[in-house]
Amino acid sequence: MVLEQLILNGIIAGGIYALIAIGFSMTYGLLRFLNLAHGSLYVVGAYLAYLFFSLGMPIVAAFILAVIGGAIVGVAMNYSVYKPLQRRKSNSLIMLLASLGIFIFVENLIIALFGAEVKTIRTGPIIQGMDFFGAIITQTQVIIILVAFVTLLIVEVFLQKTKAGKAMRATADNKSVAQVIGINVERITTYTFALASALAASAGVLIAIEQNLEPTMGLNVIIKGFTASVVGGLGNVRGAVAGAFLLGLVENIGIWFLPSGYKDAIAFVVLVAFLLFRSQGLFGRKE
Repeated sequence: MVLEQLILNGIIAGGIYALIAIGFSMTYGLLRFLNLAHGSLYVVGAYLAYLFFSLGMPIVAAFILAVIGGAIVGVAMNYSVYKPLQRRKSNSLIMLLASLGIFIFVENLIIALFGAEVKTIRTGPIIQGMDFFGAIITQTQVIIILVAFVTLLIVEVFLQKTKAGKAMRATADNKSVAQVIGINVERITTYTFALASALAASAGVLIAIEQNLEPTMGLNVIIKGFTASVVGGLGNVRGAVAGAFLLGLVENIGIWFLPSGYKDAIAFVVLVAFLLFRSQGLFGRKE
């Protein structure tokens, strides 16, 4: 029963990590730097959902508006910070430091607007979980799994079947060639930031529905999203999803043998191991 519960928890965590990791991989594929500000969009999504829900909106409406708001904030970050730096031919280190600055700014802005105390979204009374093959799962967790998997499926279909999705993949693979064949790289970059930011915001909302909100919640998700991206192969969307579920399972099964406080340490061990022995990840290519 314990193993079944840990596997279920790992799948739930993997779904959340996947939404974050996809954004990391997509923005890395375009700009070739680690966008730490991506973690702040997770926080923005959670707090926007809290705001809209507090105003009396149904949770579904709050979810949709929070995701749209996250996409807008992500595009604004690109236009206000990253594009000017790119025009100045800034290197990856400068872009990385800029993204760190954005992350710190957003975290402090959230504290200024909402306060530092813990917030909670309560969508209904707390009820007993259901038995699922020996594991206990709540209705909220069922919703989280369904929304995460449906979202991942929609993203996969979009990237593989639509013209815009194919252009995103082509641009991430080789920006210069994409320009030569007539792809509007500027527009595709905007689309990519919007999609990646929306996914991060959706992950924030899903977590906010089940857990408490706090302004510093973005730091942990940066570590998990980046680790999942490295495991799968930076720039590889499918690899990021696989890496996310692998990380979720390894973390949760790992605490079967170790105290639960070591869960984050397990993620660090996985990250360091892949950086040392397979830096291209499971599905990445050596460059």
